[in-house]
Amino acid sequence: MAERYRAETGCAALADGRGDSLVATAPPAERWLLIESRAPWSRNALTSLRHSSPEPRPGSAEPGGPAEDPSAENLGAEVARRCAQLGYRPVLIRRYGRIDRSVPRRWGLVDCRPGRESVRWGVLPSDEHLLEVLDGADSGEVSQEPVYLVCTHGRHDACCAVRGRPVTAALAAAYPERTWECSHVGGDRFAANVVVLPHGLFYGHLAAPRAVELAKHYDEGLVVPDLFRGSGAFVPPVQAAQHFARAAGHSLVVDDLRPRALRQLAGNHWQVDLALSGTGLVTVEVSAHLDTVDAKLTCAGTAPATVRRFELHHITSS
Repeated sequence: MAERYRAETGCAALADGRGDSLVATAPPAERWLLIESRAPWSRNALTSLRHSSPEPRPGSAEPGGPAEDPSAENLGAEVARRCAQLGYRPVLIRRYGRIDRSVPRRWGLVDCRPGRESVRWGVLPSDEHLLEVLDGADSGEVSQEPVYLVCTHGRHDACCAVRGRPVTAALAAAYPERTWECSHVGGDRFAANVVVLPHGLFYGHLAAPRAVELAKHYDEGLVVPDLFRGSGAFVPPVQAAQHFARAAGHSLVVDDLRPRALRQLAGNHWQVDLALSGTGLVTVEVSAHLDTVDAKLTCAGTAPATVRRFELHHITSS
């Protein structure tokens, strides 16, 4: 029998107790496909997608008969395949609280690449319409509003739902049009996890009282360093270098400290040049180390597990 979930012994609470570092833990995600889905989400979220008018399977009596249509299950796999080819990260999204089903569902395309940040929204009449979106047949409309994604994917990890929903409630109360619940984004032990788009900023261990603070800082063009996991637009060594530069007193501006150069000095050792506003440059030398911890990193995981930790060697500015 599966062990009953208890919040105080969930992966996020245990990570809090260990003091797991948030530094440079944002997974790579330069571009996103946002898919509004009002049906229950499976553990593997994209398997929740369905063709609206499936063709009958050979030998079945009629569409919608007892025989299951394999194409319904394959739609999620096809969306995932095309997203992988195009460099998109697909996630399901939904509004917090009661859903107005008279309002059409939406899709979103988000570009987080530096200098190309953008959000586009369109109407989603059916799940298979996503294939047209990915083919470029529907370009949607540009939006100037940021997007706040809060992971509440309980079937993937209970901590995400238990910790994520209060954060969603707080954000949705202040910013209802910007706020969405979303499926798994990575880093269950850091719940509640929030992703701020279009800059691709990942935040972890966020509690409801600080949710609106985070949004206000983003409106001011600033990151909140003590909750910041990094930007998915950058690789982990760059994320680590940005963290150490900010910890040394350099800029908290979202668009500052962009990488000018990344040099791999050894297998796990890098030197990163970060541009300051104006003509300044910060050079940071970091290394990555793998530590074994006698703990589960997700509620469904196994122990022991391996975590990556970054170490600062040198930092200079010019």
